[in-house]
Amino acid sequence: MNPAMARLTPWMMEIMSDSLADAGFLIIEVNVDAFTSWTQFYKNIPIGLLIFVLLCSGIFTAEYRKGTLIPVVTKGLPRRKILAAKAVLLTAMWTGMYFLCYGITYGYNAYFWDNSIAAHLLFGAACYWLFGIWVIALLVFFSAVSGTNTNVLLGTGGVVLGVYFLGMFPKLNSVLPVKLMEGMALIQGAAKPEDYYTGMAAASVTAVILIALSAICFNRKQL
Repeated sequence: MNPAMARLTPWMMEIMSDSLADAGFLIIEVNVDAFTSWTQFYKNIPIGLLIFVLLCSGIFTAEYRKGTLIPVVTKGLPRRKILAAKAVLLTAMWTGMYFLCYGITYGYNAYFWDNSIAAHLLFGAACYWLFGIWVIALLVFFSAVSGTNTNVLLGTGGVVLGVYFLGMFPKLNSVLPVKLMEGMALIQGAAKPEDYYTGMAAASVTAVILIALSAICFNRKQL
């Protein structure tokens, strides 16, 4: 929907021009380009990630509630393999859906406008993808230590919001995973890839630590 919304923006503004004029707003000519569509992409992706977390928050807790993991574990399947399989599934789902959205946006932007006006497109996309992987690591961790969807969502959302608010401090922003959400600054040329390296390292290291802690907690969890 990102290119479509950008493409339809001038038409929608023209349709609403009379009512907006009556309200005291002056409508001038609206020009759209690839930047307009990429702005929509980076506005919509957080909503997509939120929906993804909501839909997948029960990937462990539903099994706890139904008791379907007990027969599998009693037959000798190591718990770490169960956790790894679910983590890989979540990662594959996020990767597939994210880059499908990115590919559609990139393709239509190239068709309607010109992507060359945007800098570091792939790097910017990779940054937000990695942020999603970090969120998945949080989701897996809280799924391993909690027994209900509510606790999983509260834990995951609480950490993300906490880190987001910490990122409002300029001195902390560049060293936190939330730095990876600022893809528009990259494609507009207001930031350079090296500005994101520390945030990428922080997201990668903490994701690995969270998965390791998840395996330890899951091994000790009462099913």
